[in-house]
Amino acid sequence: MSTVTALLDRPAGAAARRGALLRSPARLAPLVLLAVVTLVLAFPGVFATHSPAATDVAAALRPPGAEHWLGTDQLGRDVWSRLVHGTRLSLLIAVGATLIGVGGGALLGLVAGCGGRRVDFVLMRVVDVLLGFPELLLALVVVAVLGGGTVNVAIAIGIAGVPHYARLVRGQARLVLRSEYVEAARVLGVPAWRSVLRHVLPNVGGPLVVLASIGLGSAIISGSGLSLLGLGPVPPEADWGSMVADGKDFLQTAWWISISPGLAVSVVVVCTTLIGRSLQLRAVR
Repeated sequence: MSTVTALLDRPAGAAARRGALLRSPARLAPLVLLAVVTLVLAFPGVFATHSPAATDVAAALRPPGAEHWLGTDQLGRDVWSRLVHGTRLSLLIAVGATLIGVGGGALLGLVAGCGGRRVDFVLMRVVDVLLGFPELLLALVVVAVLGGGTVNVAIAIGIAGVPHYARLVRGQARLVLRSEYVEAARVLGVPAWRSVLRHVLPNVGGPLVVLASIGLGSAIISGSGLSLLGLGPVPPEADWGSMVADGKDFLQTAWWISISPGLAVSVVVVCTTLIGRSLQLRAVR
């Protein structure tokens, strides 16, 4: 009787969990913050109060106030306006890198998982070697080959993330290919490429989205780190990493120059990570 009752209550319990998800401030807050960041990315001119490139030496290193909400930097540029306009470059680098990593990793993982043993062995040994290097170090090596700049930084971070996505896709592909319904389809003469499209890809998509949402935060950190080293966007373009670099020599006298973009990086990374972890927990359940 208790088993029957539990089965009857299962839909209600699922609905209750969805309602709790919508009412939970801890889970709604990251979504709301990312929605605001998306609006800032799409319409920076609406949120900025000054031109991000306008200099005023007489107003250099002013603390936060009514005229300059987050103060000014060493050249008299408005930190808030640069932070707003820098959102676009910072997130475009991270999103572009994530797409490159997901695309390259999915292709590599599918070839390894659906290919023969020799192909799988060779590709996975290459992936294992790449996984032995920290992502930022691997991205630095790629930047050293390609050169600096916004596009090259995104490519470098994306290439550094390929091994993680490849390993996930390869594992999921092999798991699906060993399932009974795929074996039955093979016996019935269904071509291998059709099984990959109809069975492997749909089952790989969910875990890949979860990992990509978590990896987006890592891409933001890596992009900011490379910009901090002077390898990112070329001045006068600004992103959060280059803003931190601009203020690192003024931390004692004008802390707001570096602290503001640093907090922006931290908030967005925490939000994307929390959303990714929530998706991961829902996938497990």
